[in-house]
This record gives sequence, C-alpha cells and structure tokens, in this order.
Amino acid sequence: LADIIYGVDIREDLSSNVKRVDLSLEGLPFDSDSFDYCTAFDCIEHIPRIINVLGANRLSFLELMNEIHRILKPGGLFLHRTPAFPSKEAFQDPTHVNIITEDTFPFYFCDPHLWAHDYGFKGKFELVSQRWESATWIICLIKAIK
Repeated sequence: LADIIYGVDIREDLSSNVKRVDLSLEGLPFDSDSFDYCTAFDCIEHIPRIINVLGANRLSFLELMNEIHRILKPGGLFLHRTPAFPSKEAFQDPTHVNIITEDTFPFYFCDPHLWAHDYGFKGKFELVSQRWESATWIICLIKAIK
C-alpha cells in the first residue's frame, strides 16, 4: 500500500526506483530515518558474513543490518523471508553464503540479547513475529528501536 517503492539489486532499473548496489561492499543509498518499512525476500542468504577487502575484513551481513536499522524511522519495520537451516534450500543454491537459523535474529539483533553488538552491530530491534513457511523459509518481522 506504499505510495512509492524503492529497491536495491545487482541490476539497476531506475524506471522502477531500483538502484544498483553490491550489499557485500556498500551501504544502502538512502538517507537515515527515511523509511517506515524495509523488506528482503530471498536476499539475506546471499550476503556474506565476512569478506576480505584490500587486506581488511568486512562483516558484510552485520553492516547490512546496521544499514537497515539506519534507514528505518524509529519504530520502522523490517520484514525478511529467508531460506533457513535445517531446510535443504538453505544450502542447495551455490550462491547462498549466509545460513540463517531461527535464532539468528532474535538472539543477535533483538533486545534483550543483542549478541551482534559484540561484533559491531550498533542498532537495536524488537522481535515482532517470526514463523516458518513450508519448513523452508523463516519469515521474520522486527521493529527498529531508536
């Protein structure tokens, strides 16, 4: 029901407000506190947890989560749908480099645990809901706490 939709992908399509971004290396090309909602469908599993860039390690998945938190307004919602362990779909695609479990978001990115803070995650989310779809995907909704 959004009036305007923006997106990022490995291909640019400016006619559809889709900007080209390599989420392994770059942040989201949007202003801070500018979105009520952010979604990622079959995306997170393609973002490496760690890469080496010019001799320095970059925690790409944590940086993406920092960026999602940054662009969301206070109380903004992030919804993702991701193939997750132990489903075979989490592993069978050779471009899946980030395996998610049902504990990843509640324990690492949500209050009260926030275990990802030990690794550079700066934000805070609240778990709104999480469920399995067809024993393959985790569908998770979290709210930005600012």
